[in-house]
Amino acid sequence: MEQVVRKSTTKEKVEEYFEDIPILVDIARCESHFRQTDSEGNLIRGKVNRYDVGVMQINELYHLEKAEELGFDIHSLEGNLSFARYLYENEGERPWMSSSKCWSSYHDIVRK
Repeated sequence: MEQVVRKSTTKEKVEEYFEDIPILVDIARCESHFRQTDSEGNLIRGKVNRYDVGVMQINELYHLEKAEELGFDIHSLEGNLSFARYLYENEGERPWMSSSKCWSSYHDIVRK
């Protein structure tokens, strides 16, 4: 009998990757609803700012050069998550302050 291997969802990958930093899971939920790409495989871009990309909505204008310098491809899920961790470790939640109305209240409610 052939064993079926279930693929992890983007949400599951985000939750696993940021298991140690749960606020980044909340931020991904608010920023992209846990989407890296749309149903056709196109990279998710911000509705307000088209330079925000991927599950963590990393802004290309502000961060692409640094991400590439560090070897992260923010257009891939793995690179987007990895660079988000880098940003968080160096700047905290500041890169996502524009969506804080969503994730800060959610974080406070869920974590209490």
